[in-house]
Amino acid sequence: MKTRGIIMLGGRGIRLKPMTEYISKHLLPVYNKPMVYYSLSSLIYSNIREILIICNKHDLNIYKKLLKPIAKKYKIKFSFEFQKKIGGGIAESLLIGAKFINGCKKVVLILGDNFFYGREFPRLLKKTISKKNKSFVFLSPVKNVKNFGIAYLDKRKKLKKIIEKPSNSKSNLAVTGLYVYSTSHINNLHKLKRSRRGELEITSFNNRLLKNDKLDYINLGQGITWFDLGSFNNLYQCSEFVKVVENRQGKKISGLL
Repeated sequence: MKTRGIIMLGGRGIRLKPMTEYISKHLLPVYNKPMVYYSLSSLIYSNIREILIICNKHDLNIYKKLLKPIAKKYKIKFSFEFQKKIGGGIAESLLIGAKFINGCKKVVLILGDNFFYGREFPRLLKKTISKKNKSFVFLSPVKNVKNFGIAYLDKRKKLKKIIEKPSNSKSNLAVTGLYVYSTSHINNLHKLKRSRRGELEITSFNNRLLKNDKLDYINLGQGITWFDLGSFNNLYQCSEFVKVVENRQGKKISGLL
């Protein structure tokens, strides 16, 4: 079953200004590597070899130069597209990548500012990709629910709904920036209406799939570490995490080159 990957590297990086006034946030260092290495390695370690990069137009040449040696080493075919309107929404990436997605059974969408680490993570992602007739979101417990889309489960632990950035919540399960979609579920995405802020919201798309019994979830639990690297605090904490693990184990995390 052919699977392709999409990495979303657009956006304005508002929470990381003034640094993002001059450089894409996905090129900022997380300890000893550019941020994008971590999301990219999640796809590479899951044996995905066709990857679409969606970025801002002015960053294209930088990413091509950065990814060229990785493409050669791992025999990866990179494609590139632009998000014309910055802030068009995460779900828009699936429309931008429509031609790229055409012809494959599954697509893995990952946000370029997401970090996943755990011994079982690559195996878990590959296993999820192999499951038929369902699309999946990946959940992780968080303390501050106001910053995330939060998933609610019923008494049977079945996914009930997802609410974007609730002010308070009985659930603490955040929807991470990793999604596995059956491409047959993406056909009606063009019918999704934009939100008040002009975005195609990924939460709205996921709730639509959920309503039609096409969406399930994977709970990462305590065994897999996840960071959303969109803030200075998380950027610093993740850098410290990578530093401690690498210095203790003597092995690089996401050491692609």
